[in-house]
Amino acid sequence: MLDTANYTPRLKAAFKDKIRAALKEEFGYKNDMQIPRLEKIVLNIGAGAEAVRDSKKVKSAQEDLSTIAGQHAVVTKAKKSIAGFRVREDMPLGAKVTLRGDRMYEFLDRLITVALPRVRDFRGVSGKSFDGRGNYAMGLKEHIVFPEINFDKVDEVWGMDIVIATTAKTDAEAKALLKHFNMPFNS
Repeated sequence: MLDTANYTPRLKAAFKDKIRAALKEEFGYKNDMQIPRLEKIVLNIGAGAEAVRDSKKVKSAQEDLSTIAGQHAVVTKAKKSIAGFRVREDMPLGAKVTLRGDRMYEFLDRLITVALPRVRDFRGVSGKSFDGRGNYAMGLKEHIVFPEINFDKVDEVWGMDIVIATTAKTDAEAKALLKHFNMPFNS
């Protein structure tokens, strides 16, 4: 049985022991608080057109996202009505969850070591998907690459957005931080 009181996620321990020192040396920070760190990871599944036709699809997406994250996902709703898409205001359209602390490090570890290598024809993630403020966004075409999802019980394969928010001031600092976490960049 796992002793959760004394348990530290592998990537969190690596950050404290090695990565912080390496980043401080690489960028010449004077103060430890200048060293970039992970702030949060936001996961999002948009059910889209399927949700308009069948409201149970959003519930399915929410359950799958909760299983992947290990934390309850909230249903996202439409802000405005759009007649062309048959969407009404407050209609459920997807699910999202924000991870912080130990769950965030655990998820990043599973993403890098387990899920991404299971993606078909995987050649690394784009090194250009930074927003200019040190945050990284990526998408997965299939949520079934996560081992928590039982492939036999999946009724719909969802695409998934993953946003990694850091305290880095520039994209170069954020990319260096993620590289130290072994994020498989292709460029």
